[in-house]
Amino acid sequence: MKETTEKDKYEILIVEDSPTQAEELKYILETKCFNAQITKNGMEALDYLEGHMPSIIISDIIMPEMDGYQLCKKIKSDSRMKHIPVMLLTTLSEPEDVIKGLDCGSDSFMIKPYDEEVLISRINYILLNAEVRKNTTTEMGIEIVFAGKKHFITSTRIQILDLLISTYENAIQKARELENTVKELVSAHETIKTLNGFIPICAMCKKVRDDQGYWQQIELYIRNHSEADFTHTYCPECVNKLYNKYQKKV
Repeated sequence: MKETTEKDKYEILIVEDSPTQAEELKYILETKCFNAQITKNGMEALDYLEGHMPSIIISDIIMPEMDGYQLCKKIKSDSRMKHIPVMLLTTLSEPEDVIKGLDCGSDSFMIKPYDEEVLISRINYILLNAEVRKNTTTEMGIEIVFAGKKHFITSTRIQILDLLISTYENAIQKARELENTVKELVSAHETIKTLNGFIPICAMCKKVRDDQGYWQQIELYIRNHSEADFTHTYCPECVNKLYNKYQKKV
């Protein structure tokens, strides 16, 4: 029997049209002892909310019938459930995404594909501040102009702060991923430039067979397949041979 924990009382509603992604998210949440429920789209989520009051709603943005922004706006315009924090799953590919999130009253953004630890940390942060959000009074809206379009923002100050914090965290996460990718590319480049594996070499003339099947001097092969270059000199053995040969001629 599953042991009852403090987190069991928190119900998280997943709104995701992809069955695979929905079940993956549900599994992550349940391994952390949250009570997770799944709805397939915005309309189904609204029907579910008629009889349930989850602690958090995690919704994908791109969905048929009703997208995440529309769903969030309907939730935040309903006095019965406007206090429920809404986290939107997004790629954050455009700055307008943040404005749209503010416009619909979203509480947080999460990048897809998401990091499991970051996701759980974000959920815990939202739950810790749930009572503050619930008791925050409605504030006057403000009209802003962004990218040539007017937007009327009615989000509370704490919603705006939380959304901007999550956006900043997502930006940091993307920057770290980019930094790691660059390091991997540099490492791959160095590996490519390093000779490894079996290289066919003639036992008599010491020529090397390249990838196209042509035989070439080992010096030329190494120069073409690495960043190494050559300085020419004589080894002691060859010096002795040349010296003895010269002595015999004299």
